[in-house]
Amino acid sequence: MDKIAVIGGGLAGCECAMQLAKAEVPVVLFEMKPEKYSEAHHLSGLAELVCSNSLRSGELNTAIGVLKKEMEALDSVLMKAAMQARVPAGSALAVDREVFSGLVTEEIEKNEFITVVRREITSLDDPELEDFSKIVVCAGPLASEGLTESLISRIGEQRLYFYDAIAPIVSRDSVNMDVAFYGSRYKPEDDDYLNCPMTEEQYNCFIKELKEGERVVPREFEKEIHFEGCLPIEEMADRGDMTLAFGPLKPVGLIDPRTEEQAYAVVQLRAENKEKTAFNLVGFQTKLKYPEQKRIFRMIPGLEDVEFLRMGSIHRNTYVNAPEVLDKKLALKADPRIHLAGQITGVEGYLESAACGLWVGLMLAEQIKGKELPAPPPETSMGALLGHLREKKKNFQPSNVQFGLMPALKKRAPKRVRKELYGKRAMEIFEAWYQENIK
Repeated sequence: MDKIAVIGGGLAGCECAMQLAKAEVPVVLFEMKPEKYSEAHHLSGLAELVCSNSLRSGELNTAIGVLKKEMEALDSVLMKAAMQARVPAGSALAVDREVFSGLVTEEIEKNEFITVVRREITSLDDPELEDFSKIVVCAGPLASEGLTESLISRIGEQRLYFYDAIAPIVSRDSVNMDVAFYGSRYKPEDDDYLNCPMTEEQYNCFIKELKEGERVVPREFEKEIHFEGCLPIEEMADRGDMTLAFGPLKPVGLIDPRTEEQAYAVVQLRAENKEKTAFNLVGFQTKLKYPEQKRIFRMIPGLEDVEFLRMGSIHRNTYVNAPEVLDKKLALKADPRIHLAGQITGVEGYLESAACGLWVGLMLAEQIKGKELPAPPPETSMGALLGHLREKKKNFQPSNVQFGLMPALKKRAPKRVRKELYGKRAMEIFEAWYQENIK
């Protein structure tokens, strides 16, 4: 009987393992925690969310909203857990990360076809991997040095990497509610976010200190490359004094109840858990040193005496040049027994990583049955994401799912409805693919 090894118990690894288990394929899921933690992980459970607790928009006029629907149709274990662990975040899907991890861990550990082995795999030549017909590496963007070097020895090229940063989390009880107020940017009556308003003078002082704050310096042998979709807040400030005022600190739709006017800028805090005892600073991923974070972020009105439950941090994300080293089944061209899934392939984002793992698990399960499962068409979110990993580019970079990865619409349409048309087309084409290949 075929037996599959999945290395890494993150989002991609859990989805991959569950898809295989549904087909009654025996899986051994190797997870190094709690024996060893990366610099960004803290929880002992599986499927830990290390950056934001948001899984982003659920609207069907967004590619990520469509991806959620596609994953739900394919019986995603993570989407089920996310709906149970959901916390208020407007139209976005945000979760209590500890509840989320606990739910996924429970589902994985109780499955009779999955064996969880809490052990670090440092090499693809590990003797414990010899008896598996397939190995799926879902080690994430923080793959250990040993495993990464073992992977590089097979693909024959230098690793690629970029920097990703984590936003701080603060205690709700320490926020000054004489200043901060609840409300969503486009639905003021909602209480999904805490808002800290700034005057022009406060904003300018904050930007000055943010630009001058002492930052963590990359090691000598590391070139500093940032993912454009997740820039450190001080990097955004470096690009212009008004960048933040038109970005994560834009005040549009938020009226300060003290003045009954729109502030010059607004810092938003999003609930981290269902009890709303912890909030993260939206868009405040950072590489400032810890003392500087405390000093500068406490300049924000309402956060003068805030208690930090987790400081912002920075880590390197590792990924391969997928179009060059992976085939259409996300197997190494140099070793087809080994597949990759998740962020290490060059997809970016929680659900994109999970969808990638889901696809590899589903595809391998069908392959074991003697069937070839065609990838979803490129007009779908999952198909567009997989297409990104196949299209050769001069400078391959990680990408979130987006309508720009899909083929253009075959008809002219006003800009205001274009996204809706992309979403509608994606859902229709996915449904046809699903009925033909899955149902």
